[in-house]
Amino acid sequence: MFEKVLIANRGEIACRIMATLRRLGIGSVAVYSEADAKSAHVALAGEAYAIGPAPAAESYLKIDAVLAAAKRAGAQAIHPGYGFLSENADFAEACARAGIVFIGPPPEAIRAMGSKSAAKDLMAKAGVPLVPGYHGGKQDAKHLAAEAKRIGFPVLIKASAGGGGKGMRIVERPGDFTEALSSAKREAAAAFGDDRVLLEAYLPSPRHIEIQIFADSHGNAVHLFERDCSIQRRYQKVIEEAPAPGMTAERRAEMGAAAVAAAKACGYTGAGTVEFIVQDDKFFFMEMNTRLQVEHPVTEMITGQDLVEWQLRVVCGQTLPCTQDQLAIHGHAMEVRLYAEDPARGFMPATGCLTRLKFPDTNAHLRLDAGVRQGDTVPVHYDPMLAKLIVWGRDRAAALARLRTALAGIEIVGVTANTAFLAAIAAHPAYGAAEIDTGFIPKYIEELIPAPAPASDEVLAVACLAELLHRRAESVALAVRSSDPYSPWHDTAGWRLNVDTHSRLAFLDAGNEVVVTVSYREAGYLLALHDTEISAAGVLDEDGAMRVELDGRRFPAAVVRHEGDLIVLLRGASHRLHLADPLEAVADEAETVGRVLAPMPGKVVQLCVKPGDTVERGAPLVVLEAMKMEHRLTAAADGTVGEVFYAAGDLVEEGAELLIVEDNHAGGAA
Repeated sequence: MFEKVLIANRGEIACRIMATLRRLGIGSVAVYSEADAKSAHVALAGEAYAIGPAPAAESYLKIDAVLAAAKRAGAQAIHPGYGFLSENADFAEACARAGIVFIGPPPEAIRAMGSKSAAKDLMAKAGVPLVPGYHGGKQDAKHLAAEAKRIGFPVLIKASAGGGGKGMRIVERPGDFTEALSSAKREAAAAFGDDRVLLEAYLPSPRHIEIQIFADSHGNAVHLFERDCSIQRRYQKVIEEAPAPGMTAERRAEMGAAAVAAAKACGYTGAGTVEFIVQDDKFFFMEMNTRLQVEHPVTEMITGQDLVEWQLRVVCGQTLPCTQDQLAIHGHAMEVRLYAEDPARGFMPATGCLTRLKFPDTNAHLRLDAGVRQGDTVPVHYDPMLAKLIVWGRDRAAALARLRTALAGIEIVGVTANTAFLAAIAAHPAYGAAEIDTGFIPKYIEELIPAPAPASDEVLAVACLAELLHRRAESVALAVRSSDPYSPWHDTAGWRLNVDTHSRLAFLDAGNEVVVTVSYREAGYLLALHDTEISAAGVLDEDGAMRVELDGRRFPAAVVRHEGDLIVLLRGASHRLHLADPLEAVADEAETVGRVLAPMPGKVVQLCVKPGDTVERGAPLVVLEAMKMEHRLTAAADGTVGEVFYAAGDLVEEGAELLIVEDNHAGGAA
């Protein structure tokens, strides 16, 4: 086994590989771009080396830079992870020339499977079933149009050299073929430097099922069962599970044998995945991925095997750790991919600082492969995946229940994430019933991404309670620091002489104002909103975590202050509210009537002007103290101070008229 391995990757896969290296007592070496200098995988590694600027083409894809780092570190091997250089035959050959072991299949196998057309030719010779189509070398538009007509519409155009949905078009009618072909070729050339395409019969509602295979250099090859990856959007996987729902033992054996035949046909060693599309009672070869897959943890969860350890042992010349007969399925596992993206905006990637990042606690049945920490910045240069959440249960129902609970425990603030979208899929009755295929998300998109709804009374009550508890904590801290900590002015219970103890909080929810009237009670607050009264109490921690009690019902929540707003995190969903500044409303009114009103009950701590004073717009007029916070009221326009109704030290009610400013230019009140 190796003493030191360099991981030519970043993010969660680099961290995941390091976990196995650490368990085996192997030293880990990280590489990083300028954008990743403070990233999680750099912090976890035994040592790390800078390899270039932020763009991947100038760092993670630079073969010379990666090899130079391996030489400096004295690494005997390089693990490429997935993406970047993982399926680059030139990189595998360069490693061999440098005397460094490439932890992956032989370059010849990578090349054989790198072209979809060549791979299909090889699979046809090996007897692996193929989707009816054309994957020949003639690429002129006339010939391809004729082949499409022979196959029958609808037909699928696919880039021969790549994946991920790039260079892929569905053509419903013959008249649309020429334009779709030109578009697919342009996109393929831009993405892969190769505009060749293949054609396949378009299967309208297939399932995407892949088989995990492993082979060693001694002629042994096994499959580690299947994964169902049918929940996709734009050909990108969203949720994966193992085993595939509804898979019979006979079909599993048949598909597993076909996958092993595919591996042997190209002289494969190491980890690989043979992907099939399944329509009704037939399955067809789609492609082979010559690397570890993103979704490999679900296979690890149901087999109890560490596939990275298998990779290390096989590349060192050892035989496979298990024979086919020794492998068995235990329970059911599911994985969701947590992305920094906005589903409501077409899954647009999001960037920014993760000001709050909280995941559920891991255990034997809940695994988290994460590449970020709280406080990290999600850069614009790379894939926006934050983490993978993997759960296990004794059966599919148990795994799904655990997934739903785990998703509800995720808190992300600072970057828009797809958590609520994933939770909506997990909660959908059709997913629960395993009624899934690759058209699941488009079919139910309106249910999975509903139109924005106003904050519920529960969300508003939690936000209001958080603000009240925050003010109380600030008051206590201020009292401790003051010269008179026992002064009644430190009290935030809303006490006023001969008046009911109440105040008002106004929230802006998507531009709509919602006013909550707060009445103070001995054991908490009574909140009046939307013609409803809610008894509220609770505890607020410094990090925003809350223990809430509403009308006797207790539950956890969190409220985080971000960019001047309150982010309410409740049961896996987040809602953004803006606590309206009452001074803004005062200023708006002052511009028309010139009356300066108290935005809330409090005490006048300073009068900055006296009758007859000339003031300019923005000049301070009165300083009001409320909830132990000072609020400075300013002139809305140039003018002259008229009558002043209160003095320093006076207590005032909300809405009390404090003074008047006459508008010098208008000849009247400002």
